[in-house]
Amino acid sequence: MTSIFHSGLSKDLLSLLNEADDYNVIIQVGENRNTKEFRAHSVILRTRSPYFKSAFSADWISKKSDMITFNKPNIAPTVFEMVLKYIYTGELDLTKQSGEDILSLLVSSDELLIEELFNHVQDYLIEKKTSWVQKNFVLVLHTVFQLTSCKKLQDYCLESICEDPESFISSKMFPSLDKDILFCLLKRDDFQIKEIDIWDCLIKWGIEQTPGLGSVNSDKTKWNNENYEAIKKTLNQFIPLIRFVGISSEDFFDKVRPYKAIISHHIYEELEEFYYKKTIPKTTTLPPRTGKSGSLTSKIIKSKLANIISNWIDRNNSAARSNNDKYKFNLIYLMSRDGFDCRTFYNKCNGQGPFVVLIKIQSKKIYGGYNPIGYTGKNLWLSSTESFIFSFDNDQDIHNMKICRSLNTNCSVLDYCNYDKFFSFGDMLFIYEQNLFVGYNNDHYEINFGEKNSPYIIEEIEVFSVVKK
Repeated sequence: MTSIFHSGLSKDLLSLLNEADDYNVIIQVGENRNTKEFRAHSVILRTRSPYFKSAFSADWISKKSDMITFNKPNIAPTVFEMVLKYIYTGELDLTKQSGEDILSLLVSSDELLIEELFNHVQDYLIEKKTSWVQKNFVLVLHTVFQLTSCKKLQDYCLESICEDPESFISSKMFPSLDKDILFCLLKRDDFQIKEIDIWDCLIKWGIEQTPGLGSVNSDKTKWNNENYEAIKKTLNQFIPLIRFVGISSEDFFDKVRPYKAIISHHIYEELEEFYYKKTIPKTTTLPPRTGKSGSLTSKIIKSKLANIISNWIDRNNSAARSNNDKYKFNLIYLMSRDGFDCRTFYNKCNGQGPFVVLIKIQSKKIYGGYNPIGYTGKNLWLSSTESFIFSFDNDQDIHNMKICRSLNTNCSVLDYCNYDKFFSFGDMLFIYEQNLFVGYNNDHYEINFGEKNSPYIIEEIEVFSVVKK
């Protein structure tokens, strides 16, 4: 059996980085007043980074008395310090780092060809810095679209924007969005926003991007022919991406027609024929966008999780985001609206058929369950092969989600509500005296995902009836 002593090795290598006097590389990083000089060992840098292996073999490096001097002005000292510690010790602590520095670390690890570090930082931004990424979509997108290997973070940003686009397109940074990124967004079928709102945001973006217009000249009634030609040139590649068939005749008349001059003549003629005669345009033939996944509008979860729940109802345990539009979800109970009362809960849900319940606790974790029978007034435990319970770490978690299906015992779901117990999926998930209890008995469901600090204080509850379309 091989003994492994990584901890001691890592500690010794850190001492080598910080204290050794036998270094043979001086690396100067940063620019202007934000600069710093680091000392390192070429054998370690070459071994851990293909970039340094190639750079130190090149004829253009500065070398004097066996000492290599290397300049990297495009990497900030705080970022390179993290890189160097990772190279020497294999350790990295990002918990106290700013989002900007972590994003810069992603760029630097890509440039230095440190694949393991790059993949970790990319995942960290998606999983641990979600809020910061969402508040800085434009900055993040402009950065990662320059990195061909950063497809995962690119897709995450685009998918997140498509699922909840209102805050993004209304942000102050939206008009500065790069045209290639906007093109990618408008091409997507899952951009979940009204088509007329997409048109409005495209016009806003075009005005800001067109020389001679912008905030100082945004009133189209004051534009001359040169202004119209200029914005037409700016928006020419985007007009065919608008799904005009999804715009009502009223909105077309009020919001599109005033910009007739910026739409190519043949496209506008096709649009007029569509609105007058309902003839499908030949040029702009993209299909209608898919809209909200599963038609579930929730304050607790994002729409991509609604799609996953729909898949689970179909016994598909995949986390795939493919649109599942088989079910209509109707909100029948909302704790913050209807009150936290057992009898009200039961009366709202009784006779509504199958339902999904979502419970958000104070830690922001989400628990829920699917009852395929619903409340029928029988006042007893019922058996079901289709019921399941689940959890998400947050409102858009797909990495740590869990699902537990019924073992088809006689206690799958409880068709009863008294003044203490709201509902119960076996004894794995139930509300008792306004607290959520999880994982007390796993005899009735596949696995136990309970935690020691149950019961939990409840922040919000939603119940949706589930109707197959």
